[in-house]
Amino acid sequence: MIHLTKIIAALLMLVALALGIYAWVLSRKPAPLQPTAIAAAAASKEQKALFPVVVTTRAVPAGQPLTAESLRVERLPINPSGAFQEVAKAVDGIPVADMGEGTPVLANQLVTGLALHVAAGERALAVKADEMMGVGNRVRPGDFVDVFFTLKTDSKEIERSQARLLLSRMRVLAYGSASVDGSPSQMTEGKAAQSQQRAEAARTVVLAVPVADVNRLALGEATGRLVLALRHPTDLSEPDRSLFAELPTAMQPQPLKAGAPARGPLESIDRAQAGLTAIDLATGGTPTQTRSNITPVRSAPPSTSRAAATARGPRGAEVEFIRGDKRETLSY
Repeated sequence: MIHLTKIIAALLMLVALALGIYAWVLSRKPAPLQPTAIAAAAASKEQKALFPVVVTTRAVPAGQPLTAESLRVERLPINPSGAFQEVAKAVDGIPVADMGEGTPVLANQLVTGLALHVAAGERALAVKADEMMGVGNRVRPGDFVDVFFTLKTDSKEIERSQARLLLSRMRVLAYGSASVDGSPSQMTEGKAAQSQQRAEAARTVVLAVPVADVNRLALGEATGRLVLALRHPTDLSEPDRSLFAELPTAMQPQPLKAGAPARGPLESIDRAQAGLTAIDLATGGTPTQTRSNITPVRSAPPSTSRAAATARGPRGAEVEFIRGDKRETLSY
């Protein structure tokens, strides 16, 4: 009897222990959320997953600057690389391609580089450079230079060698690999830096040139040699162009119709469109009636020359000189 009682007591103790463990497990489980609490938790999770991104409010064509009215901030579930979070940081950006309404504005979709440093009415023009032309490779992006033009005589097109100021106070946009839109840091002292500088000697220089003067620079490089003269950035002196006659243009404007108002001198891009001839650049626009002394005379066609020589009678040996599209036969 006593043995049975002990068995029952042991069973009861096991049951009590199991109930205690079960109660402890239940006490560690969180209480079930109410529907309102579940909705609040979901809304909080969704709020954390949204990112502020600047998007367009309307279609913006390529090349048209972005304005504050064409942009807004939206919260999107994605955060694209290069996206803007504030409208002010994207204003004045210029898209490289058409952008539709609601398109996220990304940094790689906007124009960057040297073009943004070219002012209105200017053009960036590259010319050949070397150590002598580039002031011993001391020219740096952002400097101002005078462009001089030298031309040697060849006894045909030009009577006398000359050197003169072609363009004054031109801004340097790039020199070699260095550029105003991301110039490499200045080289430190040492042999390694000097060897690197020699290895990266500039071969081109990019100048910001008024569009009306692009013809001068292009012809100057094609027909002669350009030399840059470095000047202090605060030196604002420029030659008085009113002291010299304007060079004639290669193309002449159409005649005015009867009763049409008088037309002013060609300027800016219209003058660039009219062009410039090499002979006028070299001679300073010598009037046509006095230009005959410096204009090369084309020889007559070979058949005409031979006929004339035959008419003159016996002739000696002949030497034919060919220069480009010009032919000249010399008899002796």
